[in-house]
Amino acid sequence: MRNNVSGESTISIVIPNWNSLYLLKEHLPHVLDAVSEAEVIVADDMSTDGSVEYLKQHFPNVRVVQRRSHNGFATNVNAGVAAAKGDVVVLLNTDVEPEKDFLLPLLSHFRDPRVFAVGCLEKSKEQGITVLRGRGLAHWVKGYYIHSRGEASKTDTAWVAGGSGAFRKSMWGQLGGMDTLFNPFYWEDIDLSYRARKNGWKTLFEPKSIVCHYHEEGKIKREFTSNMVTRIAYRNQYIFIWKNITDFDLIVEHVLWTPVRLLQAVLRGDFLMIDGFMRAIWRLPSIMKYRIQHSHLKHSDKSLAIWQ
Repeated sequence: MRNNVSGESTISIVIPNWNSLYLLKEHLPHVLDAVSEAEVIVADDMSTDGSVEYLKQHFPNVRVVQRRSHNGFATNVNAGVAAAKGDVVVLLNTDVEPEKDFLLPLLSHFRDPRVFAVGCLEKSKEQGITVLRGRGLAHWVKGYYIHSRGEASKTDTAWVAGGSGAFRKSMWGQLGGMDTLFNPFYWEDIDLSYRARKNGWKTLFEPKSIVCHYHEEGKIKREFTSNMVTRIAYRNQYIFIWKNITDFDLIVEHVLWTPVRLLQAVLRGDFLMIDGFMRAIWRLPSIMKYRIQHSHLKHSDKSLAIWQ
């Protein structure tokens, strides 16, 4: 799709899929209605539910990028983005339906060459109610990166969600895409946005670009137990911190408070945190390799906080 906002950028839509045929049947037609002129790619993470065959039969104009092994969200998204021809790549999860006029407000921000990514306003369907999501708040507390949902009245955001956001492909490539250390899911989009912001680039939120997110239909809730999800979230929180934290005082705080938090977890019987911590320890060699390679990033951690 030719972006008639800038007159130059081309757009690709990338939809990561893993055994989500039921979601593709429900939501893909709405995506195609909203982005009728854009290149649409479904990146398939070795589905076994007939997703690929269905797409080839019913949506021959949709490009399918097939992986030969199942690795997780970050790896699959990276494969889809690598195949995309557009200057700007819009990521949409299989449980997301964009409104028809969502693209132009989103893309208008890319006139600014420092913009890396722009997030959509998600009307998230959760337990019978609609929660407005898409803008993130985050700051450091006792050496830990605490993130939460922000109100949709401002345009700054701590991160852009990997299931409903637009990303400048050239910058994506410079960052190396999503870090596969976070497979199978969670924290990879927060990490990607953090690295971009630490590099001096912008992540923004556009409340006029609206998508509906049918959160409870998603694969994570269907395929993984709550214990597995919690364990992975704890593990990836530690991976994120150990990869990215550089402010000396925050490093000291993290070292001092981590034993306290782990002891508190033991006392309350939260052994999933202990498990997640130990699983992160196993990834320390890869984490340290990243830190050595990216020691040139000088923006302080505290300067990246978005409070309200």
